[in-house]
Amino acid sequence: MPDHAPPPAGRRIALIAHDNKKRDMLEWAEYNLDLLAGHELFATATTGHLLEQQLGLPVTCFRSGPYGGDQQIGARIAEGEIDLLVFLWDPLEPHPHDPDVKALLRVAVVCNIPVACNRATADFLISSPLMGRDHQQWDPASGQGRRNQAALTVARAG
Repeated sequence: MPDHAPPPAGRRIALIAHDNKKRDMLEWAEYNLDLLAGHELFATATTGHLLEQQLGLPVTCFRSGPYGGDQQIGARIAEGEIDLLVFLWDPLEPHPHDPDVKALLRVAVVCNIPVACNRATADFLISSPLMGRDHQQWDPASGQGRRNQAALTVARAG
C-alpha cells in the first residue's frame, strides 16, 4: 500500500569526493548552495570539513573514506537514513579502499536511492522536481522487490 505521508521537508544527502574530485565537489556545492541549504547533509571527514569551512554548510561528518567513512555512510543507507548519494569518485586513480567503494555503491543501488557519480548527474538530481516528493526506498530484507517484480510481470501480461 502506498505511503501517503507528506513529502519530506528536506532530504538526507550524503556527499563524498575522492581527493582529485574535492574541487569539483566544492564548486558543485557552491553552485547549488541555496538548494543544499534546505537538506540535511552528511559526508566523509575531509569532504565534510571542506564544505563546512569553505561554504559554511552544516555537515554531519563521518570518518575518512579509507578509514571506514564509506562503510558508515553505507550502513546509514541500509538503515534508510540517507535519501540520496552524491559520490564524486575518481575512476582514473587506484584506491586502496576500492572494496569499500564498491560496497557503498552496491548498497545504494540495492536500497534504491538516487546516486550521482559526476557533477552533471548531481545537478539533475538536486534540481529535480522529484526532490520535493515522497520516495519509497527498498528494503531488500522485506522481499518487497520480489513482490514488485511479480506485480510488474502481471501488469505487462495484462
